[in-house]
Amino acid sequence: MTSSAVSEPARPDAARRPRVVLGVSGGIAAYKACILLRLLAEGGHDVRVVPTAAALRFVGAPTWAALSGHPVSDSVWDDVHEVPHVRLGQEADLVVVAPATADLLARAAHGLADDLLTSALLTARCPVLLAPAMHTEMWDHPATRANVATLRERGVVVLEPASGRLTGADSGPGRLPEPEAIAQAAVGLLHAGRADLAGRNVVVSAGGTREPLDPVRYLGNRSSGRQGVALAAAAAARGARTTLIAAPLEVPVPAGVRTIGVSTALEMREAMLEAVEGADAVVMAAAVADFRPDAVAAHKIKKSPDADVTDAEGPAVRLLRNPDILAELVARRPAGQVVVGFAAETGDASASVLEHARAKLARKGCDLLVVNDVSGGQVFGHETTRVTILCTDGRQLAVPAGSKHLAAHAIWDAVLKIAGNPG
Repeated sequence: MTSSAVSEPARPDAARRPRVVLGVSGGIAAYKACILLRLLAEGGHDVRVVPTAAALRFVGAPTWAALSGHPVSDSVWDDVHEVPHVRLGQEADLVVVAPATADLLARAAHGLADDLLTSALLTARCPVLLAPAMHTEMWDHPATRANVATLRERGVVVLEPASGRLTGADSGPGRLPEPEAIAQAAVGLLHAGRADLAGRNVVVSAGGTREPLDPVRYLGNRSSGRQGVALAAAAAARGARTTLIAAPLEVPVPAGVRTIGVSTALEMREAMLEAVEGADAVVMAAAVADFRPDAVAAHKIKKSPDADVTDAEGPAVRLLRNPDILAELVARRPAGQVVVGFAAETGDASASVLEHARAKLARKGCDLLVVNDVSGGQVFGHETTRVTILCTDGRQLAVPAGSKHLAAHAIWDAVLKIAGNPG
């Protein structure tokens, strides 16, 4: 098997969807590959499924064809005139195998090519990602460990299996990682070889700030922090020195990223102003509260025991306006620093989503504004998104609906188009 470690990997062409070969070997976890396929396809990837004969005993070819939009075969003898056993690997931007059984790992490590999937693995000149799934005893066997070591030495990315319930009553390491985790690793691997942010220092904010009312309650918002975390992970994967200013998040912080935790808008402002010194690019993806209570109660605010239960009125809360962090960053930015803002908008009788966003871009003065249409509960907390990137010269880039990691890379692509050379 070959990989990016021994040859120049294929690079996705920006003018087309990245081509992914999704291999599926014969394990009970094959059904989870249906979810992975959907995530990759919704993320803007062109996915061809190549199952083994054993995998087709778990999930049939019509299912794979319906979900991918491509014909499915496990045989090198189908469509021979198109030479699929060579063409699939040559044309792929990424090959993912999930689940990768102990048998598949052994055949890949020893360079066997007795079906369409192993042939595609041998001809692949792109990154290869294998997600193992098997019983614990099989994963721990010296033969499997040696095969995994061989593959990793050749540059193949072999994920560690998860621990948990296996087939039957067994439990332990060997469970297929969740499809969302495999999809995130796949998208990161597609872009990791670019290193086009190497030598740059970037700062990203993420999450939703919380403004306390008392020791128990706070004013907050629905931001999960997924998009900001995806931006930080993408920047780090592309070689940037990355700092993440994180308000409360619903997702883990990415590896390889310096993280500073904050809670309130005032804490966010202080951390951002300090972190952006010397930064080449700043992305304000956090959902910062516009207002905060003018006073924070020292004790939990309680209902009066004498209050009429039919009385709908509660205590009045006076709000103070929080500082506009994005505007302040723009006003203070040194020459050459790129500042990106975010706008979560809904259309109304006065203007459309993009009209509101263009007005905000003009007010804030940032270089780029990333616009989300959040009407009807869209975007917040979801794995996928659809954004439009507005530029100060009037151009706009509509990013296709897909994963937030795919959107993150599109945003960094836009930043690089207007950024100067790293200092």
